[in-house]
Amino acid sequence: MPRSIWKGAISFGLVTIPVKLYSATEEKDISFRQVHPEDGGRIKYKRVCEKCGEEIPYAEIAKGYETPDGRMAILEKEDFDNLPLPTTKAVEVVQFVEEEEVDPTYFDKTYFLEADGPGVKPYVLLRDALTASGRAALVKVAIRSRENLALIRVKDNQLLMHTMIWPDEIRDGAFAAPPAEVTVSDAEITMAKTFIDALSGDFEPEQYSDSYREALEEVVNAKLAGVAPPTETAPEAQDADVVDLVAALRASVEAAKQRREAKEGSGKKSKSKAG
Repeated sequence: MPRSIWKGAISFGLVTIPVKLYSATEEKDISFRQVHPEDGGRIKYKRVCEKCGEEIPYAEIAKGYETPDGRMAILEKEDFDNLPLPTTKAVEVVQFVEEEEVDPTYFDKTYFLEADGPGVKPYVLLRDALTASGRAALVKVAIRSRENLALIRVKDNQLLMHTMIWPDEIRDGAFAAPPAEVTVSDAEITMAKTFIDALSGDFEPEQYSDSYREALEEVVNAKLAGVAPPTETAPEAQDADVVDLVAALRASVEAAKQRREAKEGSGKKSKSKAG
């Protein structure tokens, strides 16, 4: 069982719900070390004070905030633990909203909320009340030296909390929008919709995997075995200057149909073997 990263309480009106917080996700990427290619030796870094030149152990390093005029405010762990901020130990519900109202752009990380001790019954009360109302709780909470907006919602009979970034942390993406004068024809839209229909289906995330990580693992294993790493022939680049969108989409639709038929065929074979 993973370790909780935060412990506090949800304030649901005058009802207090003691909870523990657990990360709901974990990274599965391949980690690399910086090494000297000639002998494989690991590259090490030293934490050296620029004033006295001494190497400083990590446990003795503090956080400092430098003002524009050069003054330095040094903060210790106790300063963060004792911040005059109620959300360091409590999740403050500020509003109840429809989940669909919250743009996914705001979501940062996802956590599991577990009832702690006597918090089980009020936890169930909040869970069932949110389910009955069809709403989610917009809250404020401070985790790891940072206060966040967050959304508490019900999924699979438990409460999840999605921390969110602040509105002023979202960049204006207007620069990335295509020019207004660029348009497409009705025929192109119709064919694009046909392609969308051909690839439409239920969201089943377990069907997908990280192909890049899998390919990288193959290369690493080949290196360890002392054999030539596998290679993949890249598809030839197509001329992007002149594109018949309708023809390209028509070919895409046919390819999508063939993939779906092949997938359904393999699925039937798997079921027959299982039977």
